[in-house]
Amino acid sequence: MYLHKLSKENKGRLLKKYLLRGFGFLGILVFVPLFLLTFSDSQMVEKSAKHFIEWKLQNEINTKIDSIQLPQSKIVEKVFGAKSEMLAVVKQKLKEDAPTILTTQLAKMADLNCECRTKWKERLSAFVEVEMASLEKAKEKLTDFMSGKYMETVEKLTRDMRIFLGLNGLCFIFLLLISFLKPQATEHLFLPSSLLLLSSAICSYVYLFQQNWFYTILYNDYMGFGYLAYFIIVFALLCDIVFNRAKVTSRIVNFLANALGSAFTLPTC
Repeated sequence: MYLHKLSKENKGRLLKKYLLRGFGFLGILVFVPLFLLTFSDSQMVEKSAKHFIEWKLQNEINTKIDSIQLPQSKIVEKVFGAKSEMLAVVKQKLKEDAPTILTTQLAKMADLNCECRTKWKERLSAFVEVEMASLEKAKEKLTDFMSGKYMETVEKLTRDMRIFLGLNGLCFIFLLLISFLKPQATEHLFLPSSLLLLSSAICSYVYLFQQNWFYTILYNDYMGFGYLAYFIIVFALLCDIVFNRAKVTSRIVNFLANALGSAFTLPTC
């Protein structure tokens, strides 16, 4: 009955207000629990990124094997001479054995009580400069390198995932608060909320259907820096609505409307 008594214009505003608040609630329900889950379940990111971590480690291992050199000593030079092909054979053997070593090590690393998860920084640095002494010695160092690189990857992914989820959750909370504190700015909030929904939808799609790609972007900081810049723009628009009567937001919306040939005009709030 209440909706029937309202004018068509007021109905539209009311629907926009509810729709906007629905966007805010939805974003909070998705991102905030996931953000908190990364703290309550320390292995959440580790489990979800299992295939990416394995792929990443395999690439790192091959790169590290290629960097192995013969020990720099006169004795070695006399023994090996110009037979560098022997080193190439050893490297190839290491690459062939690496998948088996990696599978075994990954099974160990998944156990939170395994000592291989501790002192990983020392293990990682121990393989920075590797010289070929023997195949068995190289395998030992390779195992230590895997442990260190595994934990480094997990820690970096977890940190970046928290930043990603935290930024999303914070913006949706801010969006929802503004919708209650400044109900007259409902139409102005549609620009930043649309940007938030678009980014969330794209990232969700990539995560669900191209998970390795999602983690690759996240791990290499491309998403980190790009997303930070994107959220600075969204946050600036929200601040403009709260503290500047949406003067900048109104100009942007009106410019876009004019570019599309629309007579729609959004005043300041």
